[in-house]
Amino acid sequence: MRGLLRGRLGTAAGFALGAVLLLGVAPAVLPVFSLGLLGKFLCFAIVAVGIGLAWGRGGMLTLGQGVFFGLGAYIMAMHMKLADASLFGGSGVPDFMSLYGSGEVPGWWEPFRSPPVTLLAVVLIPGLVALVLGLAVFKRRVKGAYFAILSQALAAAFAVFLIGQQATTGGSNGLSGFRSFFGFDLKDPNNKVMLYLIAAVVLLLSIALARQLMHSRFGELLVAVRDQEERVRFLGYDPATIKTVTYVVAAVLAGIAGALFVPLVGIISPADVGVIPSIAFLIGVAIGGRATLLGPVLGAVGVAAAQSALSSTFPSFWVYFQGLLFVLVIGFMPGGLASLPALLGRRRRLRTTASAPAVPATPAPASLAASPEPEQHATMPEEARR
Repeated sequence: MRGLLRGRLGTAAGFALGAVLLLGVAPAVLPVFSLGLLGKFLCFAIVAVGIGLAWGRGGMLTLGQGVFFGLGAYIMAMHMKLADASLFGGSGVPDFMSLYGSGEVPGWWEPFRSPPVTLLAVVLIPGLVALVLGLAVFKRRVKGAYFAILSQALAAAFAVFLIGQQATTGGSNGLSGFRSFFGFDLKDPNNKVMLYLIAAVVLLLSIALARQLMHSRFGELLVAVRDQEERVRFLGYDPATIKTVTYVVAAVLAGIAGALFVPLVGIISPADVGVIPSIAFLIGVAIGGRATLLGPVLGAVGVAAAQSALSSTFPSFWVYFQGLLFVLVIGFMPGGLASLPALLGRRRRLRTTASAPAVPATPAPASLAASPEPEQHATMPEEARR
């Protein structure tokens, strides 16, 4: 009981420290531009939380999270374009539709004029897509490399579809030029700080949700499905249902992250939702430590920050550096950077054990010394002695 209470207090202290750093220290120290950049990294961290839950705990190598990230992002982008067209243009038709299309808003865009419908769609549409895909895939017991290839192909197909819809999604240029976010002017620095705070709060809530799932009965079943799926099935549980629920949670988190990414960055395009971004999400999780709670978050933020710092200085070198870092971590630290303290502690204990002097053997007391065996001839019969 005391250990459980200590663990809960440690978790509460960790969340409090994270809240202070994200919600108090960062806005007070960083300028508005750097704060917006950090908000972008936090969006990637929200996606990483879902990947850590699905891949680290469930063993599902999700290479298509860019699809759900893109769904949430494009839903939010469509609402913002429609809102800008009504507030600033007056016609209610986004500017790119007049250039590339017929000048009329498609019928499937119209529901996203409503802010409540947009917020519900950001959560429901990625979740429903993941639900349909999860039931179709996991009920047929597709797993391992086959599931990874299938999810990656889905991301590639989604990017190709967006590129081909020039009149309705902006094609390869995507959607950009946003001026307002639910009535708030995006040029106002205070509103930019507000967007960062929203992203930080959503990240903290995502981590809390992931921790609750990991330490619940559902989390135990998820680990059991990852390690011994057939035994879980023999015990009466359906592994496909457990995997599908996890896949849906990861998709919803990715969709919310995409919706926050659009007002923070100001653009969404097929280049942000295809195969390469999906792999980049995975690399951050692997480098941070996929089996831990905070490893995916720290890995995603660290990789995104390194990419932002190095890609501008060495645009062609960053891709090779990212691949090399991924290979080194997977080859020498499969648990990610989160396992580094444990590895260092293990080496320190081995070094201490090897350098410790050998303890001399203690002689046995005289009372416990083995008595000499009696002479053989003393116990032999008379005939044998002769």
